[in-house]
Amino acid sequence: MELKAILEALLFSSQKPVNAKDLRQVFLATGDLLAEDEQVQEFKAVKVNEITKALEELAADYEQQNRSFRLIQIAGAWQLAAQPEFAPWIRTLVGEKQRPARLSAPALETLAIIAYRQPITRNEIEQIRGVSVDGTMQKLLERDLIEQCGKAEVIGRPSLYGTTDVFLEYLGLPSLKDLPDAEELQRIPVTRPESLSTTSPDLATDSSEQLTLDEIAAPKENTAADLVTEDEEDEEFEDDGDDFDDFDDDEDEEEDGR
Repeated sequence: MELKAILEALLFSSQKPVNAKDLRQVFLATGDLLAEDEQVQEFKAVKVNEITKALEELAADYEQQNRSFRLIQIAGAWQLAAQPEFAPWIRTLVGEKQRPARLSAPALETLAIIAYRQPITRNEIEQIRGVSVDGTMQKLLERDLIEQCGKAEVIGRPSLYGTTDVFLEYLGLPSLKDLPDAEELQRIPVTRPESLSTTSPDLATDSSEQLTLDEIAAPKENTAADLVTEDEEDEEFEDDGDDFDDFDDDEDEEEDGR
């Protein structure tokens, strides 16, 4: 029995794409369950790279034989699928599948920016698009096309966003390397905030701007502005004294008049 034949049977029976690592686990689990079966034990030690190579050969065999189905790779997983030209008859047999709503133009633009510039922050996306993307980002998150994939090492620690396997399935791509070339989009410059400046792993900011105990205890030196303020206060106090003297003189004059 050949490895390719076993893989073909597994893929034919699977209802969803399966990656090479999952197929490797199937061989291991089967070997543990059927320890006395020599044929099963023969494939128990098969490696992931051997499985991948066999799957690639199987896909090539289908292409050469011009079969009505093909073996495709989507988001790193493998799946048997009918050739597109047989879609009219298959649609009649299984009926129309409900497809998700189409993405709007702003959503597609935002998704493209994330795909080519990931990981990327929301602020950087808005710099490239020139508009707010709050609503658009929420829709993409709800559709599971993007996800948070960490925090940026800049002030404020904003979230970083990247695409998901669902995004690759949506486009029918094996991996991000298979995205169409978009050098112009990748060259658009964005400005990131300054990185966090720390002198101690326990501090979130640079401690060089903090006052030392000696600086706090030192007497304050008067500046020219402080001296001017003090002189003005003295003059105001002296003026207030003259006002009191004038008030006393007015009282004396009133008494003399009586």
